[in-house]
Amino acid sequence: MKRSLVSLAVFAAALGLVATGCGGSGDVPSGTVAVVDGTEIASSELDALVAQAKAGYAARKQDFPKVGTPEYQGIQQQYVAFLVQKEQFEQAAEELGVEVTDADVAKTREQLVQDRFAGDEKKLSDALEEQGLTEEAFEETLRVSVLSDKIFKAVTKDVKVTDAEALQSYTENKTTYETTESRQVRHILLAEKDSNGQVDFAKSKAEADRVYAELQDGADFAALAKQNSADEASAADGGKYLANRGQSVAAFDKAAFDLETNEISRPVKTEFGYHLIQPLADATPAKVTPFEEVKESIKADLLQQKRSEVLTKWVEDLQKDYEGKVSYATGFAPPELPDTTQTVTE
Repeated sequence: MKRSLVSLAVFAAALGLVATGCGGSGDVPSGTVAVVDGTEIASSELDALVAQAKAGYAARKQDFPKVGTPEYQGIQQQYVAFLVQKEQFEQAAEELGVEVTDADVAKTREQLVQDRFAGDEKKLSDALEEQGLTEEAFEETLRVSVLSDKIFKAVTKDVKVTDAEALQSYTENKTTYETTESRQVRHILLAEKDSNGQVDFAKSKAEADRVYAELQDGADFAALAKQNSADEASAADGGKYLANRGQSVAAFDKAAFDLETNEISRPVKTEFGYHLIQPLADATPAKVTPFEEVKESIKADLLQQKRSEVLTKWVEDLQKDYEGKVSYATGFAPPELPDTTQTVTE
């Protein structure tokens, strides 16, 4: 039984599986690179993939490996492995009752053009040309992408997450949903440097005293921050900084939360220099986000995790099912790889 031509992009973009050698080298029909449970993969398919890849290299102005080199042979082996895995997926799809229609492909294409190219077909054509992809190869990529998505949905359709499971996850990871006490402040960092580029604390203290005196005389804090602060990020915003309890150096942290709102600190020494700190509002107390507020997001995360696990197991079982059912033409069997599988999720 012969198969039709497919493109390399099918695998790179849609299946994303790690190739595993689940068969052996041996006698296969002439003009065939592999046989998957009775289905022949023609040499012409491999030739088309190599030509496709070569065009992509050329489009990117890269040199393609020369025929006969180990690099060229390695590319061939990878492509044959991709073709074998695609055939396995297509056969499995039949057993699952999964079918891809032209309408499915057209809808996916339309959505992709809208989402990634703002509805501009010309931009899509330019992108395909840049990658060395033909329209035929792109359409086949979309077809297998749809197939992959439908297989995922079919295999994981019965996966559920209960409220109890979500609550258990919430309880086990409660610190994730905790927020520390915070306070909006603004500060000016005075950090004069010596000849070695290190903070000169004596000079920095003198500068801090000078700026503090100006503040006491009514100078604008934001203006002085922009002119003098060594903390460029906050200086651009007039020295504004959201302090979170325990996340700043100890001396800064203490002043930020001990001062009265709008009170300006005297120079506070830290390893970075001297700070002048002014809280702009009362502190926001620490809190824990209630379970009910995050339940749905937790369930969504757990659902995706469980679906990925189910799909991983399905792919592993699929590989086992094909052990002894795949034969390769001499020289085309993929190298033995560790027993790991990377799966596709939505």
